[in-house]
Amino acid sequence: MNIHHLELFYYVARHGGISAAVRRIPYGIQQPAVSWQILQLEKHLDTVLFVRRPFALTASGARLFAHIAPFFEGLAAVETELRQGSAGTLRIGTIEKVQRDYLPGVLRALRERFPRLSFGLVNARLPRIEELLLEQKLDLGVAALTGRRTPGIHARELLRLQPGLWVSEETPWKSAEAFFARERIEETLIAQSSEDPFQRLFLDELARRGIPWFCGLEVQSQDLVGRYVAEGFGVGLAFREPLAVVPAGCRWLPLEGFPKLSYGVVWTGELSALQKAFIEECSRLVAVSESASEAPESRPRSEAPKKRGARAPGVPAGAGKKRKGRAGG
Repeated sequence: MNIHHLELFYYVARHGGISAAVRRIPYGIQQPAVSWQILQLEKHLDTVLFVRRPFALTASGARLFAHIAPFFEGLAAVETELRQGSAGTLRIGTIEKVQRDYLPGVLRALRERFPRLSFGLVNARLPRIEELLLEQKLDLGVAALTGRRTPGIHARELLRLQPGLWVSEETPWKSAEAFFARERIEETLIAQSSEDPFQRLFLDELARRGIPWFCGLEVQSQDLVGRYVAEGFGVGLAFREPLAVVPAGCRWLPLEGFPKLSYGVVWTGELSALQKAFIEECSRLVAVSESASEAPESRPRSEAPKKRGARAPGVPAGAGKKRKGRAGG
């Protein structure tokens, strides 16, 4: 059998059709060329491998795919392992916060095990990470594990993040239950982008509980959520990450009973030794960080001034005066 024909059939079977396969094949090839070569494979085997519309593998196609899939799915891992003799390379996709706060420690520990390690970083969330993994443009991703995994994507959970609210220290609420017990919530909800999976998870739970409250102020990071809460612009949605601190001027109210956000590593194919080592170092960092963490409310940000009226970094002078809840007054 022609190995190239088998490779094309692998992509067609894996992605559920010729047109979908053409978009995923990591080199340029046109749909008619794929169709013609698949026909040549079927002619050689004297059998039909799949039904075109709607797409479905025949018994012969399923048997052939089961036989060749481990080979093609393991090629990336073999390539990485072979290249480790010269310099191991990892291409990692994750959001900027993970790149800034957590990956440096993981990569530093990994380089002690693989002295010639090199790596590349891509700023992306889970949907784009999965696309890049399937296109073999990434080796690993670190992301919030929401929804179902795309076929061919494997995942391993590292931790679950506790949701909560940041409220100004000047407010009377001592618990989230007390905050939501009122007939009407007038405070502005401050959260990260609507693309952030944590906001979607929180709003879905509010809807399930019949609580009408929606995001009124979107910012780009959890740090900014805290800054605007401290200035009195509203109540912030946040999650408790390892070694988390509550911004000066804020109080942390855990959202007990709300779903936690699962965070983990995603990849395709068989894990290489380098990929396994990366996941091990991530797990070790999480374990060390969680054991060292104190309750957020006992760890205020010491470098930030706590005097009344102090302006948070990045917030215009004069903002927040005489404002208790609504953004913009």
